[in-house]
Amino acid sequence: MPEKSTVDQIRARFDADVERFSDLSLGNPAQVDQKLSLELIASAAAALTPDARTLLDVGCGAGNYSLTILSALPNLDVTLLDLSRPMLDRAAERVISWGARSQQTLQADIREVEIRHDSYDVIVAGAVLHHLRTDAEWETVYAKLYAALRPGGWLYVYDLVEQETPALQTLMARRYAEYLTGIGGEEYREKVLGWIDMEDTPRSLTYQVRVMRQVGFATIEVLHKVLGFAAFCGGKA
Repeated sequence: MPEKSTVDQIRARFDADVERFSDLSLGNPAQVDQKLSLELIASAAAALTPDARTLLDVGCGAGNYSLTILSALPNLDVTLLDLSRPMLDRAAERVISWGARSQQTLQADIREVEIRHDSYDVIVAGAVLHHLRTDAEWETVYAKLYAALRPGGWLYVYDLVEQETPALQTLMARRYAEYLTGIGGEEYREKVLGWIDMEDTPRSLTYQVRVMRQVGFATIEVLHKVLGFAAFCGGKA
């Protein structure tokens, strides 16, 4: 297994890739059914917290998740958190033009930043938690996100996930490689799989559900899963 990229290396790659993550109509085609999952998350947030006032976007990138949620829940106070300052700057511009009531940015690592407790009605973590490494990091971050929610608030996650059964993980990995080849050719496939090998340490959906229950989430719902990607959410009583 290759040595994983450092936080600084991951930050530098995303600093240089703002434009690719700014196309809301296209999304990120390497993330299977991302647009559908985004729309499901936004619709679920509107249905579950119609009176929401605050949104925290963890690993916000250029802001696509916030924009989609704002389309269903306008006039939110939006907090944007990301490693990359160029990504944060782009996201901040976009959420205000999209109807956010206010915005603030936090350039930080979710593992290290302090977040106020009982502060957010909606938290979204889009394609970011797969950068967590150890069990302790997964447990700490999920506990931090749970604590940051107001009672009645919901956390929404879309991310790369693994299978717990090795044979199924092999199958899903093969099908995902075929998917990447189909949309971008062999060079594109190798580029994306190389990024995953260097940067990502995903955990299974069932692992994350266990951690969510452990830190206190009262209700957990799976919105969508296809190949190695899943959208799911958890509510705080």
